[in-house]
Amino acid sequence: MAGHSVWKNIKHRKAAVDAKRGKIWSKLSRAVIVAARTGGVDPKFNSSLRLAILDAKAGNMPRDTIEKAVKKGAGGLESERYEPTRYEGFGPGGVALVVEALVANTNRTAPEIRTIFDKNGGKIGVPNSVMFGFVQQGILLISSQASTEDALMEIALAAGADDVQSGEEGWQITTAPAIFGVVREAIEAANISVVSAGIEYVPLNTVSVDSETIQTIEKLVEALEDHDDVQRVHTNLSRD
Repeated sequence: MAGHSVWKNIKHRKAAVDAKRGKIWSKLSRAVIVAARTGGVDPKFNSSLRLAILDAKAGNMPRDTIEKAVKKGAGGLESERYEPTRYEGFGPGGVALVVEALVANTNRTAPEIRTIFDKNGGKIGVPNSVMFGFVQQGILLISSQASTEDALMEIALAAGADDVQSGEEGWQITTAPAIFGVVREAIEAANISVVSAGIEYVPLNTVSVDSETIQTIEKLVEALEDHDDVQRVHTNLSRD
């Protein structure tokens, strides 16, 4: 596995996203709408909605904005119907990219995503052209100041986590996607702050490129993340 290259990639993405607070609120709201529409409006019985609300709160989204998004998902307020969509492709240096999106109009979004790839030295691929190189996992990043290693491992493993890896900046907790919410709630219930939490496409192997190529890839990723329909971009770029 990519180990703490995952930590560096996620922290880099989080920093870029934090700089665009208004846009990220729109994306978080869209995720809440879709979760409420597909699984019901009660987070107790809808794990996807519960996680979407946790993400929204972590993004400092106002409570009334979250509640409005839930109502939209329930059909109480007018809203476009978004569908989960995934795009795959390659960036400079053969770096693979997986783009998660929530799309209302595929005929509009797909050409726009293709154009972003083309303008930034990349090439969009066909479905499953890069997915064989990734595995989906729940990933939680915990700062080294947030907890002791023994306490964190006890809580995480008792909740069903697969692994707890230590590094210079802190810990990376890995879970199966189905158990991710349980582990996240156990960590937060223990008042341990989380740097980042999400279900990620983790690369089985990473690709190293020179600094100039990294800058080009980062520009491509930033352009993709700036698209209103894109929720997350995952790569197999190594930052070690």
